[in-house]
Amino acid sequence: MTDFDLVIRGGRWFDGTGAPSAIRDLGIRDGVVAAISPDPLPAGPETEVIEAAGRWVMPGMVDLHTHYDAEVLVAPGLTESVRHGVTTVVVGNCSLSTVYVEPVDAADLFSRVEALPRQHVLTALEQGRTWTRPSEWVAVVERLPLGPNVASFLGHSDLRTTVMGLGRATDRSHRPADDELRRMSELLTEALDAGFIGLSTMTNPWDKLDGDRYRSRSLPSTYARWSEYRALHRLLRKRHAILQSIPNLNTKYDVLFFLASSTGIGRKPLKTSLLSAADAKSDRWLWRIFGPLSWLANVPGRGNFRFQHLPVPFEVHADGVDLVVFEEFGAGAAALHLQDELERDRLLRDEGYRRWFRQDFEKRFSSRVWHRDFADAYIVECPDSSLVGLSVADVAEKRGVHVVDAFLDLVVEHGRAFRWKTTIVNDRPEILNKLSALPGVQYGFSDAGAHLRNMAFYNYGLRLLARVQDGGFMSVERAVHRLTGELADWLGLDAGHLRVGDRADLVVVDPTGLDAAQLASYHEEPLAEFGGLRRMVNRNDGAVDATVIGGEVVFAAGRFRPDYGVSRRTGRFLRYREENRSPLPQTTEAV
Repeated sequence: MTDFDLVIRGGRWFDGTGAPSAIRDLGIRDGVVAAISPDPLPAGPETEVIEAAGRWVMPGMVDLHTHYDAEVLVAPGLTESVRHGVTTVVVGNCSLSTVYVEPVDAADLFSRVEALPRQHVLTALEQGRTWTRPSEWVAVVERLPLGPNVASFLGHSDLRTTVMGLGRATDRSHRPADDELRRMSELLTEALDAGFIGLSTMTNPWDKLDGDRYRSRSLPSTYARWSEYRALHRLLRKRHAILQSIPNLNTKYDVLFFLASSTGIGRKPLKTSLLSAADAKSDRWLWRIFGPLSWLANVPGRGNFRFQHLPVPFEVHADGVDLVVFEEFGAGAAALHLQDELERDRLLRDEGYRRWFRQDFEKRFSSRVWHRDFADAYIVECPDSSLVGLSVADVAEKRGVHVVDAFLDLVVEHGRAFRWKTTIVNDRPEILNKLSALPGVQYGFSDAGAHLRNMAFYNYGLRLLARVQDGGFMSVERAVHRLTGELADWLGLDAGHLRVGDRADLVVVDPTGLDAAQLASYHEEPLAEFGGLRRMVNRNDGAVDATVIGGEVVFAAGRFRPDYGVSRRTGRFLRYREENRSPLPQTTEAV
């Protein structure tokens, strides 16, 4: 018998199916789990050994909602996700992908929406783009020194821009001609043939274009009519592929369209993943609807519908006024429209603008995600250190001015050096536990690789495990299943399981390191590939002993191996398995 390449000894093993965990040794050979044994496995002189007594040995986590589309080209290790136990990421969400569009269009689509530096996105795409078709994009990804596994949606804004041009695609007076609709279907088919998961769309108008040509227009996908969506949905349904989308957060009514589209009465259901099940501070009753709505779609409606759910408090940081929630109302969007800081300062000083801002800000019945409560907006960095730790409302009281004026004054005085934070959703632990336990939700929506200065949910899986360990609202086995195998199976990906014959993508977790306060702590890490921009991260390496991808230990003891993401490839592009393909093997144990 050939020696194992890697033995993981004496850990509490979770197979990713939700089955009971057990103390086992795992033997890895040629990147695959070769043995799972209750007895010690032999280790030869060349065998690497991880002593995992007291640790959890579980499949690597699946992050179904990231925006690593540009970053993967220049930093293919995707280290912030991998160091927190993620071994598979899904890109191409929210109608955004880089498959068909030219680099300048992709930069305009991505940069403002995802709060990424436009020039660095453009540079990454211009330097890395050697593809014109989905199969060629896949080949480029597979040639990268890829760290984690990558799967992808095709973005509808990418598709629409390619067929119609960015100008026509974002002009409501234009609708695609019949031949253009046929061309969209052809291009989507080509992507599905190349192994893409499905299509991502967007109906929320807050997300705006960057650049100078069509700045502040909404993303192309938001201009589509229901007939265009339905045509593409028919193709997805025929191919058993998946729809990922975001509803219009102004009206919210189109949630019903997505629910109806997912149903399977008299037809195949359309697998649909929709943002987002959350306990919003702005609408305290809203969390109650997600369970009943998903039940209606899936049980009487015979559908296959899921709400995406981030199972942690949604805390955001902002540098001045640079935060996507200001796109919710006209005055905020007008400030974000201005790229020049002097121009923006002049606007923010103008009394007429301030009246407009106050009016928008204080509208009682306007649709919103942000609670717009500056008493719940705390200053974390500022050149005036005496303000750190105060809320914006505290500053307003000290200065004797309206709270909106206090906020705008701070932006004018300190610009992006005025940094503040607030929690938008999921602040109530008991409600968060109820949402996280719903069968109609799936874990995700980390937005990893986007909003680099605004939020850091790279470790949301570890934070869920900490809550489960402390609160007991579900078993650890169930939590691991929901973070791994449940997602991989629903997405049709060869990932998320840790059984004999499965690829050895796994994480060794130290449960004593699952400290909720440390996992939520704030850190910044420079991203050299984006000009040294200081990325906001949550960093607690005490929770992860090791991350293994393709049978190779890529991260251990708080460090990556030197060639990781530089010259050695451990990850792969994961192709979507249509339902008529063979299922994965069942859980087995063997020595």
